[in-house]
Amino acid sequence: MAKFLYKLGSTAYRKKWPFLAFWLIILIGITTLAGLYAKPTSSSFSIPGLDSVTTMEKMQERFPGEDDATSAPTGSVVIQAPEGTTLKDPEVQADVNAMLEEVRATGVLQDPETLVDPVMAAQGLAAQMTPALEAQGVPAEKIAADLESVSPLSPDETTGIISMTFDAATAQDVIAEDREKVTSILDSYNDGDLKVVYNGNVFGAAATSLNMTSELIGLLVAAVVLIVTFGSFIAAGMPLISAVVGVGIGIMGIQLATAFTDSVNEMTPTLASMIGLAVGIDYALFIVSRFRNELIIQTGSNDLEPKELAQRLRTMPLETRAHAMGMAVGTAGSAVVFAGTTVLIALVALSIINIPFLTVMAIAAAITVAIAVLIALTFLPALLGMLGTRIFAARVPGPRVPDPEDEKPTMGLKWVRLIRKMPVAYLLLGVIMLGLIAIPATNMRLAMPTDGTSALGTAPRTAYDMTADAFGPGRNAPMIALVDASAVPAEERPVVYGQAVEQFLNTDGVKNAQIAQTTENFDTAQILITPEFDAIDERTSDTLAALRAEADTFADDTGATYGITGVTPIYDDISDRLAEVLVPYVLIVLVLAFFVLLLVFRSIWVPLIAALGFGLSVVATFGATVAIFQEGAFGIIDDPQPLLSFLPIMLIGLVFGLAMDYQIFLVTRMREGFTKGKTAGNATSNGFKHGARVVTAAALIMVSVFAAFMAQDMAFIKTMGFALAVAVFFDAFVVRMMIIPATMFLLDDKAWWLPKWLDKILPNVDVEGEGLVELNEDRTKELKENAGVGAS
Repeated sequence: MAKFLYKLGSTAYRKKWPFLAFWLIILIGITTLAGLYAKPTSSSFSIPGLDSVTTMEKMQERFPGEDDATSAPTGSVVIQAPEGTTLKDPEVQADVNAMLEEVRATGVLQDPETLVDPVMAAQGLAAQMTPALEAQGVPAEKIAADLESVSPLSPDETTGIISMTFDAATAQDVIAEDREKVTSILDSYNDGDLKVVYNGNVFGAAATSLNMTSELIGLLVAAVVLIVTFGSFIAAGMPLISAVVGVGIGIMGIQLATAFTDSVNEMTPTLASMIGLAVGIDYALFIVSRFRNELIIQTGSNDLEPKELAQRLRTMPLETRAHAMGMAVGTAGSAVVFAGTTVLIALVALSIINIPFLTVMAIAAAITVAIAVLIALTFLPALLGMLGTRIFAARVPGPRVPDPEDEKPTMGLKWVRLIRKMPVAYLLLGVIMLGLIAIPATNMRLAMPTDGTSALGTAPRTAYDMTADAFGPGRNAPMIALVDASAVPAEERPVVYGQAVEQFLNTDGVKNAQIAQTTENFDTAQILITPEFDAIDERTSDTLAALRAEADTFADDTGATYGITGVTPIYDDISDRLAEVLVPYVLIVLVLAFFVLLLVFRSIWVPLIAALGFGLSVVATFGATVAIFQEGAFGIIDDPQPLLSFLPIMLIGLVFGLAMDYQIFLVTRMREGFTKGKTAGNATSNGFKHGARVVTAAALIMVSVFAAFMAQDMAFIKTMGFALAVAVFFDAFVVRMMIIPATMFLLDDKAWWLPKWLDKILPNVDVEGEGLVELNEDRTKELKENAGVGAS
């Protein structure tokens, strides 16, 4: 592979225009197609096979026209009267009706004539329900409780809820212009005396719109790190340009995919952007850094100032520079391919869990990473070839950071010498520190994104909180029990439904239960269950579990069956499923990490400590994330929430690949020194010296890119940005730069032990580019013989 990559890199450098044109045509073409055919992303997180999803599907069969609660094109408008008034006051009611008349006139709603103010709706509901319930002999107290549970008007008459359904198949199909026609009217009335906010499937999609602020902040910080690393403004810009092109192609491809599937979740593009931008910059950094080192070697001096290097480059022949690029791509590029492959494996492995929306998110991120690898191997060399001898021009004034090739000790070498003196102390320090940080992870709670997890101040969150205050928290977490009495004689079914209602009412955590509707032949009933607590309260999950625990007893007693569905049960089931597969996935990734690194390093101990170190950095990341985002430690987060259900498993998949990146780029130099005759200790020190600077720069860039996404309003992206930034920090600076070298020093020669029988059967993966040694010698000799060729 190293020889193939050498030819690819040198060819792209010399014949730059076809490579540049290819990627730019791809970028322009896919952007154009996405602009023409892309559709809105989905906000659904449903998982086939869950009890709640199966019940929902059965309900849609028994009640034709019933929408999927998680994707229906519905929304709610929450209205609050001015202080000191109620919604029944004539002036207030007139304002509400004027607003609704404007909304009806937009023509974007189904059955706009059903859109009435909460006061009239409540009166109509009471007039319809009360006589019917009285005829059934329902006590007045229960009638009042049933009305209160479904009334669109709060008991104090100050707050009302108006439900609306857009004229579309699903919330995803509602075009932005139609949604904005309604929200602009609602926002205009919110500026007056009324308080008007909105939430639900349709309006939630508008609240999660993203901006490019995070990407720009990440790029800015990355630029500073690259400028310091290379000492040149032009060289620093190369990784940024290649990363932006790669991410642009990836994100536009994801947008285009929405034209062919509705499985692209609203969080997918940002997640792909986050990981694609980080690895794209890092992979380019590794190659440009190695290219710089190869050019320094070609100049015949390891101690050149940037200005002197630039002067030497002006007279360096094209073929010499192309050879240096070939060597860079053949060596660092090999590591990039292998590191990128580990990221792809970890992400694609998420499909084993068989959760559709998670699979789509993972595959989208994986494709973006694959594009980043291809861009680094082809577009980047061509871009550097276009600049030719000007690559390290525009020198940054100020003192130069020593290169690993210099005779002077680098900061990396000074650090690893400290570890070598006291390896036990540094090993214990790293393990104990991460272990203590991991402790809060034992309290980790998971929940799916709802309006209640939206950022404070957004319309969905304000509507959610207003509803909870006015109607009780359980109004935000309704559940539907689908009671199937088809096996029960027709005359006994009313009794069975009454028994179901009574059983649900006697369940801890249930505020009210009532029959919502039945089929025409009375064989199936929907029973609306209103819990006491909201959708993200752990006690609501306990209530759901208690309701389901009595299902078998109910079936034995009555011959009827029931299942529980609704948005809250579906999201709760998704959280449970993700929690169930978390540990198996961790084990899969750890075993995978071991075997991947076994191939790279041909050692038993090196991959073992690398995998264990990865596990330690992950649990420490969970601990820090739980402490800050769930428990509100240090007051950094003003709205502590449970962690998003799929955050842990996505985090593991992403961090695994990144951790292996640093392991490969840092430890391959150690193995290279050991195989060339250095003692194990000296090989560790020398390898660390060569790899520490570029890994430090890469880690700082990744931390900056990920941390910048904390500026997003979307809870998942904000938390994921923090978690990834912390994970990279822990893994790069504590595990890879403290625990790993300390363990390597303690193991000494044993670190590279591999049974002979295993050594024979393992394929040889040339990550260090050993196959290029002879080619490099021959090519260098040939270039010296043709030294008369001028630079181009």
